[in-house]
Amino acid sequence: MSDPKDARPTLPGLYDRGAPGGISGIEIAALLVSVLWMALAGGYFLMGRGTANGSLQFMLVLMVVFMPVALIWVAAMAARSARVMREEGARLATAIDAIRQAYVAQAQSGRNDAQGQEMMRRLTEIAGTQKNLETTLAMLASTRPAAPAPKAAEPQPAPPAVEDHQPALSLGTPAEALQPPLSTADFIRALHFPETAEDEEGFAALRRALKDRQVAQLVQAAQDVLTLLSQDGIYMDDLRPDLARPEIWRAFAKGSRGRAIAALGGVRDRASLALAAGRMKQDPIFRDAAHHFLRRFDRSFAQFETDASDAEISQFANTRTARAFMLLGRVAGTFD
Repeated sequence: MSDPKDARPTLPGLYDRGAPGGISGIEIAALLVSVLWMALAGGYFLMGRGTANGSLQFMLVLMVVFMPVALIWVAAMAARSARVMREEGARLATAIDAIRQAYVAQAQSGRNDAQGQEMMRRLTEIAGTQKNLETTLAMLASTRPAAPAPKAAEPQPAPPAVEDHQPALSLGTPAEALQPPLSTADFIRALHFPETAEDEEGFAALRRALKDRQVAQLVQAAQDVLTLLSQDGIYMDDLRPDLARPEIWRAFAKGSRGRAIAALGGVRDRASLALAAGRMKQDPIFRDAAHHFLRRFDRSFAQFETDASDAEISQFANTRTARAFMLLGRVAGTFD
């Protein structure tokens, strides 16, 4: 069975020539004028009104009688040809327009199919990553510090063994107070999220980041907006923003807003900006999630910037979370 995309549009009868007609009005008019002229001119000469004799009279008869008739028929043929050309031109224009519309429709159908398949592939990857993330979160929430790490029941790597020997906490002391501080590398890696379901390093950094309450709130807010943006086909991996210099990021961390940090809005993808702006206006859930994410990002980056080097800030600016901030910051007017 042939692929329907390979079929070319068929336009039966669209440019069929009309059946050759009989005598048209032009020929009838030319015939009537010719007969009238020949009758008048012939009557004039037959009645003896001519003054020339011999060969001169014969030439005069030819010129006076038949020359105008020939001119009449030349004009008639020219008029008929003009009419035929106009009809042919109209049929040709109609055929070209129909063919163009058919091919445009076919091209759009093929492109939509390709876009649909690409979107389904990306949604499948996002769903797989999110499922693994939820599994990891459930595993971390259900693991007791003193319990041995399960190995056979859980598909993900077990939590570090150091948790098994935590000292007993004093009454009222939060558990995260005794956790080692999150490293800058883990913070950056966690905000970029795992690349695939097999990205063990990314999941390990994410698990360590989720033990920090402030970072966990930013991770959850970022995951929410990335999931909502993916519903409109907006993926951070597709964006290629213009990265700002570290000193501009530091100015943002110190409270600068508006034109002073406009370079941070490096996302130039008009389609993504338009889709996000439309969603921001029409969807209150998306709008609340976006503003919540921007607030969390502001607070977390202000803490991160104090101890980060310029190279680490540049790495941070290239994460998926930072790209989401650039996109939503432009939509929300942070850089205006």
